Amino acid sequence: MSQQGEKPAAHEDDWWRKLYDETAPDTGPSSAPDSLDDRFDSVSDTVSEAVEREPEPLPLPEVRPDPRTAWDPYREQAPPSEEPERKLEPEPEPEPEREPEPVPVATQAAVPGPRNTVFPAPWEAPAGPPGPRTFAVPKPPEPEPPPAPLTPPAAGPATAPDPVALHELPPDWAASDAPADGGGGARPLVDHLGDRPPTYDAEPAALPAATSENLDALVPDTVLDGARYGTYTLRAASVRGDSARFRGEPRRDALLTARFGAAESALVLVAVAGGVRGGEGAHLAAADACRWIGGAVARSHARLSEDIRAGRRADLKSGLHRLTDRTYGKLRARAAELGVEPGEYTTSLRCLLLSADPDCRTRVFFGVGSGGLFRLRDGLWQDLEPVIPEEAASGVSEAGPDGDRLTMDLQITTPPSPYSDGPAPPPAELFRFRASVARPGDTLLLCSNGFAEPMRDEPELPDELAERWGPPGPPGLPAFLADTQLRIKGYADDRTCAAVWEA
Repeated sequence: MSQQGEKPAAHEDDWWRKLYDETAPDTGPSSAPDSLDDRFDSVSDTVSEAVEREPEPLPLPEVRPDPRTAWDPYREQAPPSEEPERKLEPEPEPEPEREPEPVPVATQAAVPGPRNTVFPAPWEAPAGPPGPRTFAVPKPPEPEPPPAPLTPPAAGPATAPDPVALHELPPDWAASDAPADGGGGARPLVDHLGDRPPTYDAEPAALPAATSENLDALVPDTVLDGARYGTYTLRAASVRGDSARFRGEPRRDALLTARFGAAESALVLVAVAGGVRGGEGAHLAAADACRWIGGAVARSHARLSEDIRAGRRADLKSGLHRLTDRTYGKLRARAAELGVEPGEYTTSLRCLLLSADPDCRTRVFFGVGSGGLFRLRDGLWQDLEPVIPEEAASGVSEAGPDGDRLTMDLQITTPPSPYSDGPAPPPAELFRFRASVARPGDTLLLCSNGFAEPMRDEPELPDELAERWGPPGPPGLPAFLADTQLRIKGYADDRTCAAVWEA
């Protein structure tokens, strides 16, 4: 045993005893020669004897294949039967055996295993060009043949359906989609009436020109709104005309829907304004008129709501007339600020006031300028705004259908506007006022001149709307928008309207 506890080998013991044998003479003075050559010869003889006794080297360990070349379950393997048949070759003559050289570590990984195919490791990039990255679509299952009938069929044999037909899309996407208003039928589409379609396209084409200074004056192509209070449902829309869409002009019509107050005393205002054709700031004048009449109604909404619920028609007529005159006075003052004629910066203005009280069915209309007010009752349209002769006297009142009153005030002189230092304004335009009681099933329509003209001149439009807006009830917002865009050749102005369905 050595000092480290190992058990020395046999040849090491012999070498050790030979050098340090107890019977060996002491290292003191000896009679043997002790020259440098003698010492070299002694060490040389000792090393030669130890080398002769050294055992043969142990055989190298068997080189095993790299584990990365193991069988890959995700790689296709050829069945054993498909391997090419190996031909027997004569064994070569034995050569003299040579001691195998140690294989470096980097070379051991490339030592082939039991198979000839070398597979890359999962973390290594695959060799060769990348394959396609598309996903294969599974083939549809082939239909099973029908069971053979007991008796021969009377007709010819049935053919299996074409698998390609299972993946065909419906020919009309609009017909396959659910309607936007939640009812039955297809998606509402913008259609036209008459034998020929209008000249312009049905969809917007050009946007109005814009600069860094007029961005706040831009108006959208379409405005859509709606609400439900008490016993009525409101739908309102304003759409740029086909001509303005084609030429890149702004929408001249303006629409305002607003609620003032809360609960049963709340008051809903719908204002529709139409700028004059050809005016450079017509769309601005219409927006100003809606904003200013809205502010005036907002400041007086409590009194107006009380008068409507109490049925005070005279008070409503005089009060709304004053509010309308003040709005047009502001328009004239604004025209003076811009340096244009009052007739160039003006607009038509027509409004509806609706109470949110379920027990109040009084609907109040007032306004100035061109436009229309219609009512659909029992499947027939009634024009609640009859044409007034030019020679009609001032302050004439006519009775409308069912005893409703239509009040007209002609040649009314308004006081000088506090917003302008110029001369007294010309006489005010015709002011119209009407307060009527709605019935269940009625539909009241307020519209600008661009929609009122085809309603009066083209019978196809009111007939189509009577069918669409009759029972079972009001359409959804997208369907209502499509209804207001029923196009007729020769009518390409802006269209703005608000409809009220009574439950």
